[in-house]
Amino acid sequence: MDVERSSLCNCVVNFLLEENYLLTAFELLHELLDDGRDAQAIRLKDFFSDPSQFPPDQISRFNTLRVADPQSLLEEKEAVEEKLAISEYELRLAQEDILKLKTELQKKTESPPDELSESNADVSVNHGAEFQRKKRDAFLSDLGPLKDNERRDLNCAVKEYLLLAGYRLTAMTFYEEVNDQNLDVWQNSPACVPDALRHYYYQYLSSTAEAAEEKITMLRENESLLKENESLHHEKECLLKNKDLADGQIMALNKSLECFQKDLKEKENLVQDLKQSLEHQRKELNECRAEITSLKMQIEGSRSGRHWVAGDIDHVQSQSLERYKEEIKSLRMELESLKAKSTTAFNSVDSINSKKESMPTEAKVVEIHEDKTVMSHPVDMASGILDKEDGLSLATKTFDDNKDKPEEVSQESVINSSNDNSTFEYGQNVPKENGELPPREDSGLPLKSHNPSGEPVSENMGLGTIQILADALPKIVPYVLINHREELLPLMMCAIERHPDSGTRDSLTHTLFNLIKRPDEQQRRIIMDACVSLAKNVGEMRTETELLPQCWEQINHMYEERRLLVAQSCGELAEFVRPEIRDSLILSIVQQLIEDSATVVREAAAHNLALLLPLFPNMDKYFKVEELMFQLACDPSGVVVETTVKKLVPAVLSWGNKLDHILRVLLSHILGSAQRCPPLSGVEGSVESHLRVLGERERWNVDVLLRMLAELVPFVHQRAIETCPFSSVSESTGTIFSRSLLELYAGGHVEWPAFEWMHIDCFPDLIQLACLLPQKEDNLRNRTTKFLLAVSQHFGDYYLTHMMLPIFLVAVGDSADLTFFPSSIHSRIKGLRPKTAVAERLATMCVLPLLLAGVLGVPSKHEQLAEYLRKILVQGTVKEGQSTKRISEIVDAVRFLCTFEEHHSMIFSILWEMVVSSNINMKISAANLLKVIVPYIDAKVASTHILPALVTLGSDQNLTVKYASIDAFGSVAQHFKNDMIVDKIRVQMDAFLEDGSHEATIAVVRALVVAVPHTTDRLRDYILNLVF
Repeated sequence: MDVERSSLCNCVVNFLLEENYLLTAFELLHELLDDGRDAQAIRLKDFFSDPSQFPPDQISRFNTLRVADPQSLLEEKEAVEEKLAISEYELRLAQEDILKLKTELQKKTESPPDELSESNADVSVNHGAEFQRKKRDAFLSDLGPLKDNERRDLNCAVKEYLLLAGYRLTAMTFYEEVNDQNLDVWQNSPACVPDALRHYYYQYLSSTAEAAEEKITMLRENESLLKENESLHHEKECLLKNKDLADGQIMALNKSLECFQKDLKEKENLVQDLKQSLEHQRKELNECRAEITSLKMQIEGSRSGRHWVAGDIDHVQSQSLERYKEEIKSLRMELESLKAKSTTAFNSVDSINSKKESMPTEAKVVEIHEDKTVMSHPVDMASGILDKEDGLSLATKTFDDNKDKPEEVSQESVINSSNDNSTFEYGQNVPKENGELPPREDSGLPLKSHNPSGEPVSENMGLGTIQILADALPKIVPYVLINHREELLPLMMCAIERHPDSGTRDSLTHTLFNLIKRPDEQQRRIIMDACVSLAKNVGEMRTETELLPQCWEQINHMYEERRLLVAQSCGELAEFVRPEIRDSLILSIVQQLIEDSATVVREAAAHNLALLLPLFPNMDKYFKVEELMFQLACDPSGVVVETTVKKLVPAVLSWGNKLDHILRVLLSHILGSAQRCPPLSGVEGSVESHLRVLGERERWNVDVLLRMLAELVPFVHQRAIETCPFSSVSESTGTIFSRSLLELYAGGHVEWPAFEWMHIDCFPDLIQLACLLPQKEDNLRNRTTKFLLAVSQHFGDYYLTHMMLPIFLVAVGDSADLTFFPSSIHSRIKGLRPKTAVAERLATMCVLPLLLAGVLGVPSKHEQLAEYLRKILVQGTVKEGQSTKRISEIVDAVRFLCTFEEHHSMIFSILWEMVVSSNINMKISAANLLKVIVPYIDAKVASTHILPALVTLGSDQNLTVKYASIDAFGSVAQHFKNDMIVDKIRVQMDAFLEDGSHEATIAVVRALVVAVPHTTDRLRDYILNLVF
């Protein structure tokens, strides 16, 4: 141990000496010597006895110094400081005297010998100088107040003058008065000169007015230039910042330009690829046209070979008919194969027209459609009358054809297009006595006919007419009045449907969508009907390639009416496109419209999404559609929410059949919207820390989601009925859940998830939501109450009594009968009971209003509601503990019940029992209740129920009861302006004031001041006279 202690001590000594902590080392030396540890103190002794470190002569001198007393040292210091101050002052005076003498000596040596002659100058010169001084005085009087630097210079000059003049006491007083400046230090400036005041005076006398004015002007200009320089410097900094911003924007624009150039190159490459593909398709189309022409030639050959049977129709009719059917069947199969090779076969109209001239006059027109089979029939447009032989054979043949295929003939005989009224009438009224079939007006093929002289009519006439119409329509449309442009729709549709050139058709389709700049609802309906008719006639492929691109172009249009047209087209044109387009392209259009800024567009998107869902080929996009549905349900516009709840939600349920998933997501959204809000208070453990401050957006979301939940109650009820495992009972009881059914359910032998969702998942989540809402959120509490009332209406009284009521009784802390619940879920129901004092207060504040208004508030529970109210208000108030703990929360719950007018009479009957009671706490509670329910009643109820009760309470001998009634009178005065009510209030207030009590006067003034902005002039004057 000694060795260790010695080592540690040596380490400490080494550290102190190396770091030059000499005082500590010296103190350690004495400590070691006193402790008898001389061995460890050897090095310290050697160090402090070293003559090179501590010379002996200095140490001896320090030893001879006497030990000074602190008090004597302080006195000596003060005396020395006083002597020093006096010496410095005398030295300063001596220096000033020396400077004064030097200056006078210099002036005497420099003064000219003719100084006396100048003193005898002419009087007129003195008068001139006098005039000049007055002029300068007049100019200098406008200089304004002294500046700081001028004041400092003048202070020093005055001090110097006083000392030079011998006014020493005055100089000392001046020193004391000028406390913001050190007069002994004169900063180096042009004004700092010896004997300054005299120099200023001589300079003033020798200067002219013009020079002084010029000097002042220069100073002012200098100041203005300094200010301007500062502003220019600030402007320069701003310009530099703007330049930096502009450089950044230029760099960003250059990057975006490079991206655009890359996109442009890619699009050019894509265009080249599309052109090559188009050429390839045109080649295939020409091949198809050639095959079609050869098929027509075969048809003509087969028909010409059948003319010899015209004389004996009855004998060979059946054979020719069978052969004709076989040929038609084979032709259909061949054309179907051709359609599979080229999807653009509808562009073959112009080539077919050029091939018809070489055919016989009596020919069959081949009609090609993407969605129909090929039909052929004889046509005679010129005369409409056939030769006798041909007419007979054709009539017989056509009659038999019509007899075998009535549906096909009827389809061919009616014109599908609504483009031209005259054409439509012709299609409807064409005679059929001779067996003629009317010509197809929607086939893009011109018809062959005979003229009276037998010469063929040009087949290019129809195509030429369409070409003229297509060229003229874009020029005609701008000059037609907007209200009459819809009359051009038949012509426009005819041209779009039949024109062979796709570019022209695109141009005309663009004109159709842009026919009216801002179409109203009726005009949009007309345009959309035209588009639907056009889609029916042109088929799926042309609808996808010609109509839908026009919709896509209008989706970002500046006018909301045009975007509305796009929304309408999504729901109505979806029927005429391929199924895979509906849930891809059209759904993406609807999704973009849902993000639109215009309310009407979002509403139309919701409506048309509901129309679109039944046309989806599968359920692949279900979760995307469900997400869009919830997005629309939480839209800030009430119109959009209304459309979503009433139309889109049922459509999604019908299409997806996923009610359980929607309900689960819905409850999650409702609770999440409230839980994301900040707490009402940051004090942990308080009631306010459990409540949430809802923003406007969160409040709206919770409100609309609760409304959506209420709209889903019928679907939940229907699903529970459909999945009922007790078939015999469900069939006998219908749609109402009977007592026997609930008893079977309580046995717990089967699972019934659709039925259990309501009381296992929904009610506990709503109770949790209610415990997050502050007392002011009456609208959300009212929405929850309506949902509970809807549940009781659909599920019946037995469900209300045995399922709903026990859950909410347990949630507010009361006892309940859980007989009709399976034993497996008893623990979950009992878990809703509040377990702490804070939880009990929360339950009374937040859950009790729902129990009163939403569960016991149904008409069938009227008596039970009155009994429960009497229990918590009358019987509960008698118990002192409960009256002090929960009375304010109970009063607020009864106030919320008063928002439903059907409960007023029952509440007033209970209140009157409390008013005439002898219990003071009950009377005070009655006064508080009367005060809070005033906003929910009318003037008649106030006169017949409220005021008599308050007058009775106001005449009570107990001051607390009387003051409580005064506050209630103030609430009545604030909400009613009826003269009779105002007079009764004044009489009662006078009665309160007659008591002469200061507290009563203060209570009256405090109660009535609140009513000043809302009451009548008479009561306002009464209150003002009372106050002043």
